[in-house]
Amino acid sequence: MASQEALYTNKIFLCGALPLLKTIVADVPSLSKKFRAVHCIYQVSALDPDAPCGKYATHFQVNCDEWIVHANKVDPKPYIDLEFKSVDAMNAFFKGKISPATLPKMKGICKHPGEFVAFLTALLKMANLLGMTTIPEDEATKRLLVKCYFYLLSTGISTLNKMGHEKVHDWALKSPDRVYAWAVEGEPSVSAYLRVKAGKTKAGKGEYKRAMPFFTMKFDCLDSALGILMSIDDMLESTRQGKLIMEGAPEFGAQIGEYMMLVGGLAK
Repeated sequence: MASQEALYTNKIFLCGALPLLKTIVADVPSLSKKFRAVHCIYQVSALDPDAPCGKYATHFQVNCDEWIVHANKVDPKPYIDLEFKSVDAMNAFFKGKISPATLPKMKGICKHPGEFVAFLTALLKMANLLGMTTIPEDEATKRLLVKCYFYLLSTGISTLNKMGHEKVHDWALKSPDRVYAWAVEGEPSVSAYLRVKAGKTKAGKGEYKRAMPFFTMKFDCLDSALGILMSIDDMLESTRQGKLIMEGAPEFGAQIGEYMMLVGGLAK
C-alpha cells in the first residue's frame, strides 16, 4: 500500500510528466521519425493492491504522428506495458534512482521490437531533459525544456487539487474564476496556464485567449525562465533584475510560486 505522499508523486508523474512524451516527440524531429510507421498502444503502469484495476497507469494511443494521451487511465490490453512492481518503484525510477529493484517489466502483445525501441528512446529523452542540472546551450532544447516545465507545473498543481491535497485544494475552493499563466517574452508557443474556479482546476497548454489572465509569471528570455525553473537563480533577485516579471499582485506570485515548489519537490 502506497503512502499518500507517494500517491501524490505518482499522479504527478502519470498526469504531468508522462504526457510530456507527446510534446517531446512532436518537437524533436529525430524522435518523430521513429514513430512514422507505428500504430501502437503504449502504457506505463505501477501495481498497487488498492488501485481500482490493481494498478495505476497512463497510456498512449499512437498512430504515426498522432498521439492521444489517456492520463491516469489503465488500458486492459496495451501492445506494450512497462509495468513497475509498485508505486514506490515507479516513483524512484522517474526520480533517477535506477536499480534492479526499480526497473519495470515489459509486458503486452507487441510483435515489433522497433515499437518498443521507439518508446524507450522517447522515455530516455524525457528523463534526460527533466534531469538536466545546467541550462543547455541549444536554443531548441531550451525552448522544449521550458515548455515541458510549464506544462508539468500547471498540470501538477491541478492534479494535486483534484486529489484533494489539503493546501492546494483549500486555495482552489476559495478562488473565484481566475487564470494563472506562465510565459516567456517573444515566445508565444512557450506558455501554459491554470484556470481555477470554486475548487475546480484545469491546466492548459499555450496562451489563454478567452480573457486576460488574472496573474502571469513572465520571463524576459528562455535562460531566465530556466534559471528559476531549474532552481539555479533566486526568484527575488530575478524579479529585481527584470528577468522575472510578475503581471499581477506580488502576493499571488508568491502563492503560485509556493505551489510550483511543492510540485517540484514531489517530482524530485
